[in-house]
Amino acid sequence: MNKRRLGTSDLMVTELGLGCMSIGTDETKAKEIIEAALDEGVNYFDTADLYDFGENERIVGKALKHVRDKVIIATKAGNRWNENKDGWSWDPSKEYIKEAVKASLKRLGTDYIDLYQLHGGTIDDPIDETIVAFEELKAEGYIRYYGISSIRPNVIREYVNKSSIISIMMQYSILDRRPEEVLPFLHQHEISVVTRGPLAKGLLSEKLLEKSSNKGYLEYSLEDLRHTLPALKEKVAQSRSMTEISLQFNLANPVIASVIAGASSVEQIRSNAKAVKSAPLSKEEVQMIQSLTKADSYQEHR
Repeated sequence: MNKRRLGTSDLMVTELGLGCMSIGTDETKAKEIIEAALDEGVNYFDTADLYDFGENERIVGKALKHVRDKVIIATKAGNRWNENKDGWSWDPSKEYIKEAVKASLKRLGTDYIDLYQLHGGTIDDPIDETIVAFEELKAEGYIRYYGISSIRPNVIREYVNKSSIISIMMQYSILDRRPEEVLPFLHQHEISVVTRGPLAKGLLSEKLLEKSSNKGYLEYSLEDLRHTLPALKEKVAQSRSMTEISLQFNLANPVIASVIAGASSVEQIRSNAKAVKSAPLSKEEVQMIQSLTKADSYQEHR
């Protein structure tokens, strides 16, 4: 599987990453999914301390222990479970991040985290303090690099201008093209994008409208979807699967280093890997997709 450099770092990540949130808490089944990903050549595994109260990190770390030096483990922090574990609060403070990383390292069973990400954030956060926390963790050897997971343009600009982040995780798909407004800015600063949600909750898989709800999806009403999805299938995905078209659409932009796709079965991993290993979209195909879909922008957090 092809690899791309993550920002200006020495991390070479596969074009497909495994979003581990969906692997579940059945350790045997989760291990099978992770092993299937490894078999397909995937080297990038994304988790978070929030998933399953940290159990996800433990399962991922255990399953990857035998290949630790060959894989890139990314996790996230900033969401703090309350004592009853029935909800969480946002805490991007230096004190909490430096405490959270040690708990993640313990659960993952590793001495270092390749990519440590802030799991959200607003412009009202103590951003300078948060950056100091990540820089200190880097200097102390607990993490190799750091990034943020955010779709807020104002937050993204702050971190790009003030920190040494190498990546930003953003939801991006054919049906959610909002990140396109900041992609040139990030490319200019040599910061990579890691995308999530490439199949738009299954709407861009072969199941198409089976996955739709009466509420539609983002700026698309149900009626919009009934028009747009078949048009994409007819004009772009005639001889290819929608999964291929969807993942290759993300990878068509050079600033995107890896597409993080979830998988709850070995079959999904195989399908996603096949899609990423397929032929890239032509310039004409990308333009056709753009002509059939909405180029919305973020209305808030400017």
